[in-house]
Amino acid sequence: MPQSSSDDLKASIEIANSAKDAAHLGPGEYVKILRKVDWHILPLVSLLYLLSFLDRSNVANAKVAGMATDLNLVGLKYNTAAAIFFIPYCLGQIPSNVVLKVFRPSIWIPTIMVAWGVVMTLMCLVKTYQGLLVARVFLGLAESGLFPGVTYYLSLWYPRAERAKRIAIFFSAATVAGAFGGILAYAIEKMEGVGGLHGWQWIFCLEGIVTVLIAFAGFFVMYDYPNTASFLTETERSYLVNVLRADSQHLATHFDFRFVLQALKDYKTYMQFGIYIGILVPGYALTLFMPTIINELGFSAANAQLLSVPPFVAGCISTILFGIHSDMNKRRGPYVVAAAFISLVGYIVLYTQTKAGASYVGAVLAAIGAFPPIPIILAWASANAGGDVKRGVALAAVIGFGNLGGICSAFIYLDPPRFHIGHGTNMGWLGLSILMSSFAMWDYSRINKEKERTCLEHGITEDRREEFRDFGDKSPLFRYML
Repeated sequence: MPQSSSDDLKASIEIANSAKDAAHLGPGEYVKILRKVDWHILPLVSLLYLLSFLDRSNVANAKVAGMATDLNLVGLKYNTAAAIFFIPYCLGQIPSNVVLKVFRPSIWIPTIMVAWGVVMTLMCLVKTYQGLLVARVFLGLAESGLFPGVTYYLSLWYPRAERAKRIAIFFSAATVAGAFGGILAYAIEKMEGVGGLHGWQWIFCLEGIVTVLIAFAGFFVMYDYPNTASFLTETERSYLVNVLRADSQHLATHFDFRFVLQALKDYKTYMQFGIYIGILVPGYALTLFMPTIINELGFSAANAQLLSVPPFVAGCISTILFGIHSDMNKRRGPYVVAAAFISLVGYIVLYTQTKAGASYVGAVLAAIGAFPPIPIILAWASANAGGDVKRGVALAAVIGFGNLGGICSAFIYLDPPRFHIGHGTNMGWLGLSILMSSFAMWDYSRINKEKERTCLEHGITEDRREEFRDFGDKSPLFRYML
């Protein structure tokens, strides 16, 4: 059970008293501590994101299940309904992460989850196109805090070199949601007419109710910070906190608005945003249109729901594998480039092939490559933003601005059955991400070499780290991951 904020001072004193014992823990004990953290943190946040992604993307399943006909979503109406979600979703992310720093995660994250669960449940009452737009706006606002919040939350529990595979496991819930959503929609739409509701309305209703129930449980089972983690012993808490402090070069952890400005004024925040949006546009396109793409290949609506499952399963597996190997080699950029290239090949196949079988293989390849870079990019941005507040704001900025790409994704699949505009646009975005990632690796390497020269010339060592506590990643002792 998570501890209340009144226990924080007591926990900090216990950590200080046990620091001497913690110094004797070895690598084996450290691995055991991380495993304990994994089992107590990752399952819950992964479940939360699975529900979040399921609730935002089930509009694609509802469309195929009859919503487009019942609400007369002709022309660009469906595209607009899909896109409007992203405007409040992007605008709410930076404020939400600032609030998360002020309040406890075990309060803020379940609260926003209850909010979007209620919105999703009430979407079953939508009877007009205008009502759908209003519901999608409120859903986007309510969901805006979860993904950047949990990504930042994980950075408070894991050192930089351990984050990619954890964020990958957390993010893989999105691909599970894509696969599970198809199966679930296939079953739920058979409730057509029950209670006077259409099958697509039951998709919204049942999935929203599950979200609300899980959210209320989150208030009681979510842990806040390592120094108050009741599942760790005093010695283990002390050891983990010391590891995290050393990993962050003992940079500032307190809130100060100048750290917010540090993140917003740093060009590297926008460099990471460029990499992220280049991946996110193709990823969201798959999420919003996978059933439609498969349907246009000549498969029935029901079979399209089921055939949307394998690409997302393949994407889930590749996401975890890429994250594990990225952490093993302590590199981010090369894995972003490699995965983006695989997705690029998939979209080329979709663009050029006319046969259903070959095109379906292209869809699988596109998913295999589109999803793995997302957690790796966020681990990269997290690792290269120094200080707790700057890290939280930088992550929210990258995720928030990057999710504007979802608006683009919603309007590029306009020319069935081949969808040349959509596939071609995604190829361009993936190319941008590959180029930006290559530039970022060069730029981080250049800055690291400059810092090494500065430290040598001025005799700057770890003994002087307190002088640079408020410098963030501009500290000469801070090194960027490539």
